[in-house]
Amino acid sequence: MKLAVFDFDSTLMDGETIDELAKAYGVFKEVQDITKNAMEGKRDFYFSLKERVRLLNGMKESLAVEVCENLPLVNGAQDIIKELKNRGYKVVCFSGGFKFATTYFREILGLDADFSNILCVNDGILNGEVGGEMMFVDSKGKMLLTLQRLLGVSIKDTIVVGDGANDLSMFRYAGKRVAFCAKEVLKKEANIIIDTKDLREIIKFI
Repeated sequence: MKLAVFDFDSTLMDGETIDELAKAYGVFKEVQDITKNAMEGKRDFYFSLKERVRLLNGMKESLAVEVCENLPLVNGAQDIIKELKNRGYKVVCFSGGFKFATTYFREILGLDADFSNILCVNDGILNGEVGGEMMFVDSKGKMLLTLQRLLGVSIKDTIVVGDGANDLSMFRYAGKRVAFCAKEVLKKEANIIIDTKDLREIIKFI
C-alpha cells in the first residue's frame, strides 16, 4: 500500500479558507496579514490560528458553511486524486483549516479521509474558538506517522503535497515531498517543486 497526503488550503483549494471566511464577515485585512506571516513560518501556527478564528466570533454558522462549500478547487485536483487511487494510493487531506470545508470536499474529491479543525458553534453562531486534529505546527507530521504505522506504509511509499510552513513537519516522513506553488521555507525541504498551478503536474513524478 502507498499513501498520498495533501494539504487543503492553497493546495487542493485555490486560496485560504480562513481568508474567504474573513472576507464574508468583513475582517479580511486583519486575518490576511496573520495568515501570510503564519504560512511563511514567521508566526507560531497555533497562536496565529487562534487569533484569526477569534476574529470570526459572531459569524453565523450557516454563512460559514456556505462559504466553505463554495470554495474553488485548484486545477487538476480531482484528476490527480483519481490517478493516485488508480495507482494504489490511499489519499488523505491534512488541513490547518476546517471540517466545514474538508469534509464536504472529501466526498467531492473521493478522498479516503480528512483531518482538520473544528470551528466551535453556540446556537448557530461561531464563538471564536477552534479545536481539532491540526492545531499545531507539528500536527501533520505526527498524524502522518500515525497513519503510516496504522496502514503499514513506509516513508519511501509516501508522497506529501503542500505549500506552507505548517507542512514542514510531514515533509520529514515522506519519500516524495512536493512543494506546490509554495513558500520558500517549504521549497528548501522539497525534492519536487511545482510552480504551475495544476496538480496534474504531479503525475510526472509518480
